[in-house]
Amino acid sequence: MKTPVKATLVTVAVVVVMVVAALIYVLVNQSQSAPPSSGGGDASPQVVRESSHVLDDGGEGAVTLVEFLDFECEACGAFFPIVEDLREQFAGEITYVVRYFPLPGHFNSKNAAVAAEAAAQQGRFEDMYVRLFETQAEWGEAQESRADLFRGFAEEIGLDMAAYDAAVADPATTERVELDFEEGQALGVSSTPTFFLDGELLELQEWDDLENAIQAAVNGGR
Repeated sequence: MKTPVKATLVTVAVVVVMVVAALIYVLVNQSQSAPPSSGGGDASPQVVRESSHVLDDGGEGAVTLVEFLDFECEACGAFFPIVEDLREQFAGEITYVVRYFPLPGHFNSKNAAVAAEAAAQQGRFEDMYVRLFETQAEWGEAQESRADLFRGFAEEIGLDMAAYDAAVADPATTERVELDFEEGQALGVSSTPTFFLDGELLELQEWDDLENAIQAAVNGGR
């Protein structure tokens, strides 16, 4: 075989090897960077996960309202009594779901979410959810950890404190909070409160927009 032909064949072989190696590299990195599957094996962002906290289950045919919230957020605190009234008004007609979205600018928002998640592990999520919002003025805007205060709330609502402390210390509890936050971002959440109604992101301009949207959905207007 003539030298120029051999050189050409070697060059082609090297190029082929490099292309194959590049393809393998891309495929491996895509596999490693794929988001972990959660709740039913679907890695795509979901408005409601199997692990999401359902405060009201309206049953079959009910509309689903999902709130991404930050316990330290003043707007979430302002919406809290509105949401409570709507839960009562539409009892049996809506399924209300809460997901965490602790904003980085709030010093204790993640601490509060971890406290709520630790309470959830004892079946007492709603009790802590209510307690955190009712006391928001006491600890919101604090620039030091109020984890001890949240632990006091856990004692007040009668939690097993050894189990609570273990849950707060467990990295999996924080990871559960961060899962909601990261998925919220993937769904387009950037502020709190953010509501989804039957999977659709709501754009609220007035205080009664949420009630009107729920009423329309309940009446089959969506």
